[in-house]
This record gives sequence, C-alpha cells and structure tokens, in this order.
Amino acid sequence: MDFDLSEDQQALRAAADALLDGRCSPARVRAVADSDDGFDRDLWAAMADQGWLGVGQPVEDGGLGLGLVETAVLCESIGARVAPVPFLGTVLAADALAAAVATRQAAADDAVGLADDLGGTLSRLMSGEAVGAIAWSRRPDAVVARPAALGGGRREWLLSGRADPVVDAPVCDVVIVFAATDEGSGLFALAPRPENRPCPEPAMDRTRSVGWLDLDLTPALRLGSADAAAALLDRGVTLSAAEMLGGAQRVLDMSVQYAKDRVQFGRPIGSFQAVKHRCADMLVDVEGMRSSAYYAAWTVGAGDPDAHSAASVAKVWCSDASARVMAGGLQVHGGIGFTWEHDLHLFVKRAQLDQLRFGDATVHRERLAGILRPLAEKGEPVL
Repeated sequence: MDFDLSEDQQALRAAADALLDGRCSPARVRAVADSDDGFDRDLWAAMADQGWLGVGQPVEDGGLGLGLVETAVLCESIGARVAPVPFLGTVLAADALAAAVATRQAAADDAVGLADDLGGTLSRLMSGEAVGAIAWSRRPDAVVARPAALGGGRREWLLSGRADPVVDAPVCDVVIVFAATDEGSGLFALAPRPENRPCPEPAMDRTRSVGWLDLDLTPALRLGSADAAAALLDRGVTLSAAEMLGGAQRVLDMSVQYAKDRVQFGRPIGSFQAVKHRCADMLVDVEGMRSSAYYAAWTVGAGDPDAHSAASVAKVWCSDASARVMAGGLQVHGGIGFTWEHDLHLFVKRAQLDQLRFGDATVHRERLAGILRPLAEKGEPVL
C-alpha cells in the first residue's frame, strides 16, 4: 500500500510552496506582525485567486473539489512559513456552512444572525472577501445557546457567555461557535459587525490576532447538533496538527543547517554527538507528526469510523512532539536562537498557540479515553 502523497497532491504542495516562498519571506512576516492590518491582505488575495479558500468545496460551487488531505497539505505549507493569514478559520467556517446546507440543518437563504444569507456568506468566504473564525472552548458550557421564538413559526438562537480566546476574531466577518444547548452541544454561526469585533489582545504569537468573544443574547444561526460539532472539531484538530507539522519540519531544517554552518573548536557543531542525537530525536518527532497528521486527514476526510480517535491522536502527538522539536531547535541554535533577530522565535510562539488551539494534548487524551473506554468495556478492539 502506498502511503505517500499522490502526484496531484505533490503538485499542489509544490505550487503552494512556490506561492508562499515568493510572497511570505520572514521579513514580510515580521512587517505584517508589526502592522495594524491583522493579516497579510496581499497574500490573502493571492491565495484566494489560487482557489485555496474553496479547496474542499465542490467545483460546481466554485471550489477546487479536493479533500481534507489536500487542505492539510496547504496547512503544512502555511505552518512552514508562519504565514500571517486567517486560512484555517476561514476554510473551517466554509466547511461548517456547507455541511449545514448539505445535511439540511440550515437553508442557503437562512440569514438569522448573519449579515448575508448563508449561501452568500459561503461565497464570500471562498472568494476571500470574508474571513472566518472558530470559537471553541475547553469548558463545554462556556457559551450557552437558548432558542427564542420569532414570528411566522420561526425561531432563532441566542448565545450567551464568553468563548476561549478566538484566533482571528479581531478581523473576522463570520464566527462559528461551539455552544451548549439543553440537548447537548451544537454549532452556531454569527456575523459580528465591524464595530463590534473583539479588540486584539496582547499575544505571544504576533503573526495572528487573538480576541475574546463575549456574547450577550447574540442572535445566531444553528448549523447542527453534537454530531456536526464533533465533525468540525475533528477537522480543526487535524488541520492544526498539519500546521504544527509544517512549523516543526522547518525548525528541524533550520537546526540541521545551523549545525552544519556553526563552527566551534575548529569543527561544525553538527559533528558533536550531543547535537547529532538532538537532531535525530527531532527527526523522529517530525516523522511521527507526519504519520499521525496525514492519517487523521485521510480518516476524517473519508468519514472513517475511527475519525474521532485518529483526529485526537494526531492532536496529542503533534502537540507534544511540536513542543519537543521547538525545544530542540532552541538547544541546537544556542544563544542566537533566543534573540528577536533570529526567526526561530516566530515558529516557537506559533507552535505554542497551535498546541492549545481546539484543545491541548490533555484535552484530547481525555477525549480519547471517552471514545475508547466503552469499546474496551464491551470487549471490542480499540486499535
């Protein structure tokens, strides 16, 4: 069985790398991080022109008609360059809206809580005109949804509470919110007015904006129940794992090159056994990340019965391994790796936010326990 990417997927990776290498240099990343724009709008427009924002949407709807593995390929390339763009939140928001229409949880002309109808909002997300964000909270009842009756037999949902800090909330046009209902968890969509967007909060990762989403009886459109929420969470953790993979691979490459170039005691430091072992450990971690992230992308994209567990395994492994790779990179680089002038800190800080996004390793170990324990109690295989 061939576990490598297909020729088309490798061509997609090469095209993505070419676009990002030409438009997302470290100097450009730093310039955007120091600006008030929130993200690189020129790069965002180029990505939209290439069809990246509709990578998983059907061709007849204006997308590329590809799957989650291809989306993971793009996320890996983005992570390898700490690209300052709201890609992940936007494609996940588009996925959530499209899934709601496909499962008839919502209609394309629904507009409760949105500035435009659902179909128009989805088109704007795919074209890059709108930016999406995902509000997930470690505490399930951090945001609560309550139904409210409207005229003509219609009803809307009102959201209250405060979600965990939301990546790209200060620049978003659409937010997909995980909220608790009387029937369990659910997915909801809302569109904050520009003047009501969360303010950017000071954050270690300066390549992306982060804000608090405070909700006080805020109207929202219901997109689905617990199954829809679990499916979107699987996609979110899988793609964040792919992004961590990209960053870890780049830090490994930077560390190996530095070990070849840096000379101490008349020899490159890469010739010292301690440095060799450190780089070897980093390589093992990166390859483990690659296997778990792409297996999760395949299973989640294919709707495999193991999708929930595969996604959480990828998040657990990639979160822990990413932390080890970043620590290894700092050790190999020595004093220069801690300085503002070196690019290593951009990856270290980005990784720390990705390790927490959609739940850290502890959260997903607990999720795995909840998935696997019933199987073990019934005597069914868990692997």
